[in-house]
Amino acid sequence: MSGWRVALTGTLWACHTGPVIQNSRSVEDLRTAWFVPVDGDGHYIGTDEAERPPTFENLKAVVNSAESAGYDYLLIPTRFANGLFGSEAPLAETWTTATGLLATSERVRLLIAVRPGFVAPGLFAQMAAALANNSNGRVDINIVPGGIQGDFERFGVTTSHSDRYASARELMDACSQLWKGEPVNYSGQTVSLAGAQVSPPPPAGSLRWYLGGASDNALSLAGDWADVLLAWIQPLEATEALLNRARSHFETSGRKPKFGLRTHLVLGDTNADAWNRAEDLLSKASPDVLAARQKAFTGTAAVGQKAQLGTNSDNHRIGSHLWNGISKVRVNCGTAIVGTADEIADELSQYWHLGMDEFILSAWPHAEEAERVATEVLPKVRDRIS
Repeated sequence: MSGWRVALTGTLWACHTGPVIQNSRSVEDLRTAWFVPVDGDGHYIGTDEAERPPTFENLKAVVNSAESAGYDYLLIPTRFANGLFGSEAPLAETWTTATGLLATSERVRLLIAVRPGFVAPGLFAQMAAALANNSNGRVDINIVPGGIQGDFERFGVTTSHSDRYASARELMDACSQLWKGEPVNYSGQTVSLAGAQVSPPPPAGSLRWYLGGASDNALSLAGDWADVLLAWIQPLEATEALLNRARSHFETSGRKPKFGLRTHLVLGDTNADAWNRAEDLLSKASPDVLAARQKAFTGTAAVGQKAQLGTNSDNHRIGSHLWNGISKVRVNCGTAIVGTADEIADELSQYWHLGMDEFILSAWPHAEEAERVATEVLPKVRDRIS
C-alpha cells in the first residue's frame, strides 16, 4: 500500500501526491452508523420477495437494536422501487417511515436520504425543520442527486446528471438560509422564494448535509456545502485517490472535510466461515432479479455505481477481504468486507487512517447483526485506531 503514512498517535498524513496535510484525530472522533433496510431483510438477498418484508415493526426492530447497541445514527435510503429484491416487492417510503422511527426511538439519530426535485424546496425546508424539532434535533439530510438509469424517470423526472446537481446546489443553499428562521427571497434556476420563512427554525446541530458521490459534480458540491462526504467502499488505493480529489475541492472552498464510509459486512467465526456466508447470501437469488439489476446498471451515469460493478474476478473478490458480489442484485453500494471480527477491524482501521471519520455499516439480517458487529467488531476497531 503506497501513498499514505500514519503516525502512531492517530495523526493522519495524507495527500501524498500534493501538499502534506496534518489532521489530528482521536478515537473519540469516530462515529458509527447502521442501516434501515427499506427494501426488506433476511438471511438471503436477491430473492423475489424478502424473508422479512419492510413492515414498520420489522424496521423498528432494526432501529431499536442499533440504538441499544450504541450506534450514533442510522442511514435510511431513498428508493422509487425495491433495489434488493424483486422490483415489485414491497418498499418502505423513506420520509413517512423515518418520521415513525424517530417517534419510537429516544437517542439515535436518522440520516434521511432525499432526492432533490420531488418536493418544493420551501415545503421541504418546513418539513425537515418540523421533524428535527419534533425529534429533539435527531435528523440529518443525505442529499442524493445521482441515480442509476431509469430511477428518476419512474416518477417523471428526466433531467440530466449535471442538472440534478445544479438543482441540489440551489436546494441546499435555499434551505440553509431558510433554517436560520428569517424571511428569505431567492431567485435561482430551480428555486424561487418570495419572503418564505421557516419558524421555528430547526435546533442547532441538526440537519447537517451529507452527500455521496464520486463524480466531479458531486465533489464540487460537497466541497461547497457538505458537512460529510460519503463514499461507497472501494479498495484502499481507489479510496485514497477519491479522498485526495475531494480534499482539493474542500480546500478551494476553504472548508474542512469530513468523510464517511458506506460498506456492508459479512462476519464469520473464521475466514472460511465468512466467505461461506457471503456465498450463501446469494445462493437463492432469482434469475429475474439478476436480469433486472443488470439491465438497470447498463449505461448508468453514476460514477460510484460503475466502481461498484467493476471486477476482474469470477468470484467477485477485489481484495483479500473485499467482495462485490452483492452488486449482482443490489442497486448502489454492492461491496462488503468479508472476514472475522479481527480481519474486519483491521480493514476498517485502515480506512480510518486514510481519513474516514464515520462508518455506515450493514449486514444481514440487520437487527441481529447490528448487535453482533457492535459487540465483536467495533471495540476492536477502536482499539486499533487509538
